[in-house]
Amino acid sequence: MLRITDVRTGEAVLAAPVRRGLTRVQAHASGYGAGSLRVLLVTDVLVRALELGGTPVFAMLAGEREQAELRAGAAALGIRPFEDGQELGAGVGEAQVLHVVGEGGPAPDGVRIAVAPVHGTVPADPAVLRLALLSRPRTEPVHLDPATLSEAHDILVRWRRAVADWARRPSRPVPDEVRGRLRTAWEDDLDVPEVLRVLRWAEDAGPELPDGARFETYAYADRLLGLELTRDLGAPA
Repeated sequence: MLRITDVRTGEAVLAAPVRRGLTRVQAHASGYGAGSLRVLLVTDVLVRALELGGTPVFAMLAGEREQAELRAGAAALGIRPFEDGQELGAGVGEAQVLHVVGEGGPAPDGVRIAVAPVHGTVPADPAVLRLALLSRPRTEPVHLDPATLSEAHDILVRWRRAVADWARRPSRPVPDEVRGRLRTAWEDDLDVPEVLRVLRWAEDAGPELPDGARFETYAYADRLLGLELTRDLGAPA
């Protein structure tokens, strides 16, 4: 089960303490910028992780400034739409409310998930930004310098091409050990960088991991990552 660190206490808590209990994830972002987009992205990945574990979730956006710009930026990043939100306690039928907050942001009651700031210029390619932000632990600042963005771009291009190539091979299931490594990573305080390390291992695993299993591994992990790694399927080799 997904455990997440509550910034109020520094302790890990169950993100969904009631099995299959309705959970609200509330993003607190006011004002458009890379830091606010990172808050929305962490919220999106948290929602995806909960849903992969069978927890019903709805995500809400709290804040007063530049909401239209934030929603447009979120859509470009592949973040699923937010419901309109405001500072509320748990509603009828809710088992948990999780608040995702940026450094120096609001301090609502309830479980709070901290997101460190982002420095630098937002790149033109939203997918590159998404991967660059996901590559660092959410509690560490991200510096969007040319080297970081170039690395994210190159990895994204390479993985999409590889996935399209692997899709041409006979299908194979995700090995139980690999599936377990992925789930263990994201259920351990939403450790997305470790998920990416598992994918790098799968990329270089050699014949012990058939190409069809590589494809399914990347497609499975992308349900959490949202990087559209299968986007180039069917493209000319």
